[in-house]
Formats: sequence, C-alpha cells, structure tokens
Amino acid sequence: MVSGERGLAESFVAGRAREGGGGIDMATTERVRWVFSAGSYAYGNPTVARGRVVVGTDDSSLRDDRRMQKTGAGMVQCLEEGSGRLVWRLITPKRDKDRLPEGAHFGQQRFGTCSSAAIVGDRVYVVTSADEVVCLDLDGLADGNDGPFKDEGQYMVGPGKPPVALDAGDADIVWIYDIVEQAGVCPHDAASCSPLVVGRFLYVGTSNGVDEPHEKCLRPSAPSLIVLDRETGRLVATDGERIGTKMFHALWSPPSMGRVGGKDLVFFGGGDGVCYAFEALADVPASPLELKKVWWYDCNPDHYKYENGQPIPYYRGDKRKKYSTNKDDGTYVGPSQIIATPVFHEGRVFVPIGQDPAHGRGRGMLHCIDASGKGDITQGGAVWSYDAIERSLSAVAVADGLVYAPDLSGKLHCLEAKTGEVAWVQDTGAETWGTPLVADGRVYLGTRKALFVFAAGREAKRLAEVPLGSSSYGTPVTANGVLYVASQRYLWAVE
Repeated sequence: MVSGERGLAESFVAGRAREGGGGIDMATTERVRWVFSAGSYAYGNPTVARGRVVVGTDDSSLRDDRRMQKTGAGMVQCLEEGSGRLVWRLITPKRDKDRLPEGAHFGQQRFGTCSSAAIVGDRVYVVTSADEVVCLDLDGLADGNDGPFKDEGQYMVGPGKPPVALDAGDADIVWIYDIVEQAGVCPHDAASCSPLVVGRFLYVGTSNGVDEPHEKCLRPSAPSLIVLDRETGRLVATDGERIGTKMFHALWSPPSMGRVGGKDLVFFGGGDGVCYAFEALADVPASPLELKKVWWYDCNPDHYKYENGQPIPYYRGDKRKKYSTNKDDGTYVGPSQIIATPVFHEGRVFVPIGQDPAHGRGRGMLHCIDASGKGDITQGGAVWSYDAIERSLSAVAVADGLVYAPDLSGKLHCLEAKTGEVAWVQDTGAETWGTPLVADGRVYLGTRKALFVFAAGREAKRLAEVPLGSSSYGTPVTANGVLYVASQRYLWAVE
C-alpha cells in the first residue's frame, strides 16, 4: 500500500447525511468529488482500473428493491470513476446450511463481500460472501452476456427460487469456482481472502476454518491455498499442507508474491501461525498438482505457545470465554494466527500475527523474514522481530526505509525496515483493522473512530483526523489524483 501519487488531499470534510436519508448532502462536504452509499458494511478495499471503481459491500441497499428479496449476504458494485454512478452490481445470496458441511459456523455472511477485487484487462476477480471465486466482465451485461456462465438471473436469487430478469445494470459472470463444493472446505465466519494474480494464475485462500463449537476443523485435509487458471476457472494446484489439522481458528490471510533468487515465490499466512513460501507456477499443468513449498517460518515463538511445558490453549486468549485469562488490555500472551497479508520488500517478508478482533487485544509480534531461505527457517530466518506490538489484522506498509505497522488497539508503529528499531509510535485510541496507505508524504489510516493522517518519515506528526460517521475497517487507496476512503456506509472520492 504505497503510491507515487502527488497532490492528494491532506484532509477533507465527509459531510452530513441528508435529512430523511438518501445519502450524504454534498453541500456539507469539502474536497469531495462524489460519495457512494455502500450499505451497512464495507470491508474490502476499492479497486480502480480502466475508469471503474469496484468495491465489495453488503446487500442492505436492496431492501427497497421490489425485484429482489432480501438475501442477507453480499454485493460487488462497480462504479464510474469520474462520477460514482453505479454501473453494475453482483448480488450474492446467502449460502444456507444445506449448502454447508454439518456443524459449520459461517454466520457472518451479512458482512458482505470482504474481498478486494483484482482487475486484469476487462476481467474482475473477487471472492464472494458465499466463498466462491468469480470472474466478472468489467463492463457488466451492458455489452452482452459473455460465457460460459449464462445463468446470472438464477445465481442472484439462489437455488430453488424463480430467476430474476436481468438488465444492463447487472453483473456479467464469466465463470464461478465454488470453493466450498469444489475444493471441499468448510468456511468459518466469513470469506475474506482477496485473490492474487500472477500471470495466468489466480492464487486464493479458501477461508477454511473450525466448526460451530470452535473445537475442530471439519475439513482438515481440504486445501488452504488454491490456484486457478484465471482464463477458465479450472483448479490447477493446491498447497497440500493440510493446515486444517493444526489451525487455530480460520484461514483469512490473502497471499502475496515476490521474486527471490530468480524465482517467483507466493507467500501465504496460515491459520496455524506459520508463514509459507511456495514456488509460483510457470506453466499450466494438465491436472491439479501440489505447489512446491520452498520455506516455512513459525511466527509464534515458543513462549507464546507453551507454558510450564504445556501448550497454551488458543481460546484462552478469547476474552469472551468464561475461562479466558485475557483482560483485554494488550498484555495477554498466547498463540495467534496470521490474518494480515505478508508483505514482500527488497528480499524480506514482513508479517504480524493476530486473532479475530472479537477475541480482544493481546500481545502480538511483527517478523521481518529473510525470503532467500530454504526449508524450516523458524530458527535463523528472522532478520528481526518486534514484540512491542499488539495483535494485528493489518498488513504493513514499507516505504523509504520505514515500516508502518498498525495493531488492533489503534497504535501505529513506525520502525526502521533494516533493523526493526522504533522511530515512533502514535496511538489513535481507536480499533484498527486496515492497512495504512503511504502516499504524497503522508500515512493514511482508517480506524473504528475516524481516518487518521500522519506525516511519513522519522518524525512523529499527526496531520489530520477526519470523522466519517462510522468505522473505516478497510484501507484507503489512491488513483489518478483521487483518494478513495470507505467507511462502513459510504465510499468517498476525495479531490
């Protein structure tokens, strides 16, 4: 999340809602080009390409649409970049229990599409709220229905219901890969892995997780990372790691990629707290194969995993459990998984550990890993580690020799990338899930309270605090001189 854009706004006025509803009163905004009413939830980041802005939301804006029944799930919405006008939308109905393994805990589909889209040419790749990978036409149905998928009207209401009539404002599905049915996984809570495109291949985390009682993974042998041919949607590879046999909670970390020693490596954060590096595919195999594992690094040090020689129970760190000893003050020490995207920069991988934010605060750790290793590099693979950080869902941003790392409690840590030495720490006092954006000499960070803006560099300086009216759990992005900031309810295009 680093951009070379210049001339961005340091601050803006988000405006007030119109009396009686109907969105933001533009007369009350400042430095805002347009505002889009997203619904009730927006967790994925907007993606900007070819004059379009694609963003994942929930479907609450359909409550007054007579054509649709309220589905309680998600949407992918495509907007015109210049005006914010809705071009098309994909409606994903709720995946009901009869389409899940018995005992599944997939109850947060109401949060909508949590995945950020990847756009290549005129194709959009995104993970839906029902844990499917879909390939969409960036132009929607306005230029006809591209195949091979032709049944969008049935898809958008779900099985067993009369299909709806389609128009130019609907999404055009090119193909679908159902991760639950075709990869045999049991998703937990929500599907939240954003896809990674490397050449012809699409790398996607599966959101496999534990059961309703949070006791075991129902599909322990199912893949954690899958690779699809992005032209056809055919499965071409899996990780083969059986992370489900040792996972703590769920798989929510999106993969990333970097070139090391002349080879492309794909980095993946496991639900077992281990960061993995796999060799990227070079050619399309005739049948699915297992990815070649290059190295792995356990991000939980021993004193996070064991106490008096015995394993520390993972859920003892969940503040909601009656037996939990977590006081929710950031001091609890126990094992965590990886939720953030591993970040590759100049031969190193930066990755923090954390838990579901509902589990509360606790001690985290940020690792800087030498990406040139082979095999188990847990001992000796760290360039440095930093334990004065709490649990984190947020990927870091690395720019100009500095690492900007938020934690769940709302503290932004600025560290020297080479050594891990602390430059400064700023406390926003507001729960933080998203990654900071570094652009135009500033660091933009969304929080539960507001959008915070800091000066980039080794001097701690808070520049602005922009109230948004609801939480901002995603990451600001910028394109073509415009800053895009999303709250749970609105998406602003800031001049």
